[in-house]
Amino acid sequence: MQENNYRWATLGTGVIANELAQALQARGQKLYAVANRTYDKGLAFAQKYAIEKVYTDIDQVFEDEAVNIIYISTPHNTHIDFLRKALRAGKHVLCEKSVTLNSQELEEAIALAKEHQVIFAEAMTIFHMPIYRRLAMLQASGHLGDLKLIQMNFGSYKDYDMSNRFFNRQLAGGALLDIGVYALSFVRWFMETKDSQISSQVRLAPSGVDEQAGILLTNPAGQLATITLSLHAKQPKRGLIVFDKGYIEIYDYPRGQKAVITYTDDGHQEVIEEGNTLEALQYEVADMEEAVSGQSNHMFLEYSQDVMQIMTDLRKDWDLVYPEEE
Repeated sequence: MQENNYRWATLGTGVIANELAQALQARGQKLYAVANRTYDKGLAFAQKYAIEKVYTDIDQVFEDEAVNIIYISTPHNTHIDFLRKALRAGKHVLCEKSVTLNSQELEEAIALAKEHQVIFAEAMTIFHMPIYRRLAMLQASGHLGDLKLIQMNFGSYKDYDMSNRFFNRQLAGGALLDIGVYALSFVRWFMETKDSQISSQVRLAPSGVDEQAGILLTNPAGQLATITLSLHAKQPKRGLIVFDKGYIEIYDYPRGQKAVITYTDDGHQEVIEEGNTLEALQYEVADMEEAVSGQSNHMFLEYSQDVMQIMTDLRKDWDLVYPEEE
């Protein structure tokens, strides 16, 4: 077993909860408890992963003194209510992206975490994949010169059904909070300072959520980023970071493990591989447990704050408000 064998509970039983259970198993651990709105689903999940505890009421997870860390993977419009309960109960929380609906909610959660002296962070894979730690070191070395611009693409082709979660306003659907958060987190990772100017164009779906968007960011250092998002047009998940001495390309960047560097002077290429896409949740778990233990804190909550502020400002420009915000 791992030295820091914390008792994790999952709030939710969807895809990410399954990945969490598998990640813990791969580390020689297992989930301690499962909380879900539907007890039968929670029970089936517990049986699948030999989980010790299933709550008959979802709120019981916050009252369980044995639970150290809660992973919240429910729809993001439910996050703030669960965060309030978990943080007030003194639980450490790793919360799936998008961590909240807006900056006001996020600042409230951060204040609660400080008040109750617990670790709170967003489960953003980009902040934990080893390839990004490696590339940050490369950038800091000055080997590639000054950062000039970043180009991001993320497009999914979702069925044009306004009732599914991607397009459903009642479930805080839309491209920005679902996939745009990855692109913006990538940009924030490499930009030396956060943005100072934002401009955008958006196409709304019939349900009123953002279906497609183009976003342009600049910061005081003159670094520029462009982001193209769509929920109804497939694009490669491609990140391009351009320096004056070369550029870096990363495909499938939300859980990237490979980067290709092309050098400006002679066009030669260098391939860097670090980490494993399939172990994305293991890296998150490891960083969270280190933060909880006080060994180190590599959760980058300040980056989540910057990204959430961008998304909040963009939706304000788009007049896109969710029912919880009305």
